[in-house]
Amino acid sequence: MNEVIILEIPFTFGNRTDTIYPVILKDSSETILVDCGYPNFLSKIKEAAYSKNISMDEITKIIITHHDYDHMGALAEFKRMYPDLKICASKEQAPFISGKEKSLRLRQAEEMFEFLPENQKEKAKKLQHLFGSVEPAQVDVILEEHSILPWCGGIEVVPTPGHMPGHISLYLKEFKILISGDALATENGKIGIANPQYTLDMSTAKKSIEKLLRYDIQKILCYHGGIFEGDIKQALSQIIADD
Repeated sequence: MNEVIILEIPFTFGNRTDTIYPVILKDSSETILVDCGYPNFLSKIKEAAYSKNISMDEITKIIITHHDYDHMGALAEFKRMYPDLKICASKEQAPFISGKEKSLRLRQAEEMFEFLPENQKEKAKKLQHLFGSVEPAQVDVILEEHSILPWCGGIEVVPTPGHMPGHISLYLKEFKILISGDALATENGKIGIANPQYTLDMSTAKKSIEKLLRYDIQKILCYHGGIFEGDIKQALSQIIADD
């Protein structure tokens, strides 16, 4: 039986509390984790999975939607603990995940630094250190755009660049579910583009959302915010129309 399991991982970061929602996809031969949290989150993910009767020993693959530190932070830790699992990502994201190219998020932070007020620079330096401290991991499997992965009833790799180039979402045809990574997020029952202040190309991000209208989506699983249901086509159309 094919399953989609949503993990709920609350945490404290600095002075704020938050929750992320990684997803596990499971069929008769594969157990796949989609995105893996911040650095040192392996134990939190293990605990959340265990509460759903899944052992991390079952994990065969990790799909990374993009290389932001909150999505791949624990990746190297996972690979050390479970060396047989395969890491999967888009061709464009693979060099950043593997550490062959400097993180785009770190580049963005460095470029913004000189324009910040002096009272914000200390915090900005800490953020740069955080971005730069994410341990890379080698990508084993390149996911081609619009390819259909033969797991969990068929998973389409949907290119959703904008937040970052090479960002991918996953469409689960059997369930009519979209796993959105950081292409979309929910807050207070509404859905929108995730972290617009960190979206590298807003115009491209909106074009990616427009492409999602072609899919029969009944539920969106957002890494930030959790499940979104309702009139999805209307909600996506509103995102596209908003300035």
